[in-house]
Amino acid sequence: MVLVRLAKKGADPGNKYEMYHEFRAPVADLPPHQLLAINRGETEGVLKVSLDAPDDLIVGQIENRVLTNPRSPFAAHVRAAVEDGYSRLIAPSIERETRGGLTEVSDDHAIHVFATNLKALLMQPPIRGKVVMGIDPGFRTGCKVAVVDGTGKYLASFTIYPHEPQRERQRSKDLLLAAVQRFGVEILAVGNGTASRETEQLAAEVIGDWEGGEGRKGKEGKEGKEGKKGKRLAYVMVSEAGASVYSASGLARDEFPDLDVSMRGAVSIARRLQDPLAELVKIDPKSIGVGLYQHDVDQKKLAGTLDAVVEDAVNAVGVDANTASPALLKYVAGIGPKLAKNIVAWRDENGPFQKRSDLLKVKGLGPKAYQQAAGFLRVPESRNPLDRTTVHPESYAVAENLLSLADLNWRMVDLSARLRQFRSRSDLQALAELLDVGVPTLNDIFEALLRPGRDPRDDLPAPVLRHDVLSLDDLSEGMVLTGTVRNVVDFGAFVDIGVKHDGLVHVSQMADRYVRNPYEVVSVGDVVQVKVVKIDRERGRIGLSMRM
Repeated sequence: MVLVRLAKKGADPGNKYEMYHEFRAPVADLPPHQLLAINRGETEGVLKVSLDAPDDLIVGQIENRVLTNPRSPFAAHVRAAVEDGYSRLIAPSIERETRGGLTEVSDDHAIHVFATNLKALLMQPPIRGKVVMGIDPGFRTGCKVAVVDGTGKYLASFTIYPHEPQRERQRSKDLLLAAVQRFGVEILAVGNGTASRETEQLAAEVIGDWEGGEGRKGKEGKEGKEGKKGKRLAYVMVSEAGASVYSASGLARDEFPDLDVSMRGAVSIARRLQDPLAELVKIDPKSIGVGLYQHDVDQKKLAGTLDAVVEDAVNAVGVDANTASPALLKYVAGIGPKLAKNIVAWRDENGPFQKRSDLLKVKGLGPKAYQQAAGFLRVPESRNPLDRTTVHPESYAVAENLLSLADLNWRMVDLSARLRQFRSRSDLQALAELLDVGVPTLNDIFEALLRPGRDPRDDLPAPVLRHDVLSLDDLSEGMVLTGTVRNVVDFGAFVDIGVKHDGLVHVSQMADRYVRNPYEVVSVGDVVQVKVVKIDRERGRIGLSMRM
């Protein structure tokens, strides 16, 4: 039994560990997140932890084993030695080993939670081709605003002061509206840090002015009222975790040597909406903030696991060899930081790669590295359509033979439809033997040919675009809303529903069945329908349910 109590009176003035002031639980039933919280409280000197074991029973059993003759004149000395050895050596050793084992299991669990959340965050669907305005909120120093085009290219930046103490609200809105009109901005990406909800309100007002003013001259479209230039404006709350880390990094200085550090953060916020993976790889994974007690676990093991997760995500999506940054390229299998820089340097000196095999011209990228990396690097500009797919160069001949057997060629407009028909009426095992490949490889080639340039992230729901803002006062119990899952932990999921505080869907409210693990139901980035079940306005807490 684990026993926890307050270390001394007044040790927890903010009642951060209130539930552990007088706490006991069986060792086998203690969840990992509770053990990590208890360990942190003990480290901070707030809690006192001990194990309650049946000491008398254990001592008695030891005595029965070592004391074969209870009537011996030395029996009392043996009993005293057993009791002393148990209390001074054995019991502390058992406690250390038990707590060490529990902590190791909890660490592994916390690292797994972090890795799972990070993978889901990296694999969030991109918003391509949209001109985005990134807003890094702030009070005294103002809100930093940066505009990037549909490819992520930096266009302009400026600072507004809509909040305390300057309160230049109207001027700020005028500046934002002018930039929206000038650059054709379609989405406002608002960081979720300090002053985020106040800035979100400002964004909603700007959208209202856009659509209610000159926007009325636009026409009614499928998505509703359109603003100037025929485009409807929307905003999205974007996690800015790690943006400040990126802003001060050498990579950010290389990208934007003339921009202020805080302005680089606004650019990062805009870009991570356009392509979360390409932007988040520039940041130390531990700074992204989707973990569970991440600072309390084995840091070396955490770093190794998270790096593997990033590498897996990058290789699953694939990389455009002509646009990828060194930060993205270094995670491609077979390519490290040095080769990534060499690839970009070759590109800067010679122009875009014209075909996959051009990568062999890069200094340090030999046949073995090329063999590992080629399948994950795409060259959209290549004349060979296979260079734009996930098909590895070693399988090009197989892919061409497959098309020949199906009597198809790349010039056909309905290539995908005809290839799908050919696949459905073929014996895949016999076809694989004929082409001298395995069935899994054949299926991969089929998928690559059916959906060339496919991005697995496109199959996921897009981020929720908002046009107005809610406050706690706008909520009522029973209200059904659409939200985005921001974090998943053992006891539930935190969902952004567009108010100042994320709501909590407890694991018991995730489905009309018993849910042992929240990951059975949701992942970070999921768009979900939730019902408001409890509102604590005083503490700013919102209880949500997915049980409709």
